[in-house]
Amino acid sequence: MKTEKNGYTLRKFILDIHLWLGVGSGLILFIVCLSGTLYTFRNEIVQAVEAQAYHVTPPATGQPLPAATLVSRLEQAYPASKVVGLGIPADAERAWTFSLTTREALARQLAEEKAEQQAGGKPGGEGHKRGGKEGRGGKGGKRGNQDSQTLLVNPYTAAVQGNTETGVSEFFRSVMGLHRWLLIEGGVGQLLVGSATLIFIVLQLTGLALWAPAKLKQWSKWKMWRPGFVIKTNASPKRLNHDLHNTLGFYALGLLTVMSLTGLCWSFEWYRDGLSSVLGAKVFGGRGEKPLPSAVPATTGQTLSADDYLALANRQLAYPGDVRLNLPKGPEGSASVQKTKTGFFALAGTDRLTLDQYSGAVLKADIFAAKPFNEQLTSLIKPLHTGEVAGTFSKILYFLACLIATSLPITGVIIWLNKRQKSNRRPARRAAAPEAIARPAAVGRPA
Repeated sequence: MKTEKNGYTLRKFILDIHLWLGVGSGLILFIVCLSGTLYTFRNEIVQAVEAQAYHVTPPATGQPLPAATLVSRLEQAYPASKVVGLGIPADAERAWTFSLTTREALARQLAEEKAEQQAGGKPGGEGHKRGGKEGRGGKGGKRGNQDSQTLLVNPYTAAVQGNTETGVSEFFRSVMGLHRWLLIEGGVGQLLVGSATLIFIVLQLTGLALWAPAKLKQWSKWKMWRPGFVIKTNASPKRLNHDLHNTLGFYALGLLTVMSLTGLCWSFEWYRDGLSSVLGAKVFGGRGEKPLPSAVPATTGQTLSADDYLALANRQLAYPGDVRLNLPKGPEGSASVQKTKTGFFALAGTDRLTLDQYSGAVLKADIFAAKPFNEQLTSLIKPLHTGEVAGTFSKILYFLACLIATSLPITGVIIWLNKRQKSNRRPARRAAAPEAIARPAAVGRPA
């Protein structure tokens, strides 16, 4: 008769940690991973659904109107507002975006900034502290800003085709709110998501330990590793579910770890500051940073146009890509141009130029390739989290990894339920065994 060993091993301890942390955080992780999966291709989905607003047909000449002409026509059509920025996609069949702010709100903002400078304040400090709630405006992620709007404009005709405040974009803002703070205001949701992400990192480490062969002496044998790489599609439903959890979890492990480690930057300020110290460069360091001031001439000077800024930037950054131009907001302000390469494998490193609005002189050049590695890494925190770090290629990989992560709580719970059913059947079998032994004696007993 074989005796069962009841020793509590290290592997059993790791299994218990993996099990109970997974069961406890499973619902939150499912919501976070599902919303992350939906959000991966948000831009492509919005542009496909709202094609009438985002798509344009280039004329035979293929040349858009001058940017200054487009700015002038928009400000004539919206006299209460001023164009403060425009986005020029590399795709010639995409509408340009123009950001407008009411002149009243702009004057108020400039007055507040001037008062802050006179008081010796540090602009941008609060923007860093609010890093965990970026893009958050109200319940469900609504912006609720009546002072600003972003219009979609046909650059060949100057026709306004729509704005970015559509039902689809509102849906994805709610998806982002669900992903970041579970649509729970007051910081509670952010804390829950951050805590679940920390647990998810532990689950990945314990899952890797459970995925590997149980004994060190088995590590030298390929046949002991092979089951962890293969999904047996012709196996029983229980085995198939186990393989889906085990094997797919292993394949997605690397990307899920990157997503988790970068995602914590939005959840906890202590983590963000600690990561900045470890990397030797500020995470979200440029957020809220105001452009350098222009050198105001002694006599009234002629400011450059939007086309002048774009021409200067294209000479400095001579490659195709998406361009974002932020126009000066006041007589002492400067213009800034951001350019990002596009393509299936394009690295999401952004180059930025700050230009004097009177002379066009480059006040600051923030070139991604010229940065040291640690600063490049911190500037890529967001695309590393969202999957945009290497163009469409990485977004596809991230989408698949997020889809796997969404399935892990489900397959994990099924494994747990199967084990509970199995353990519940064991006492019943043990209780039935004495009865089965006694029956022959009862049959053979004389009446």
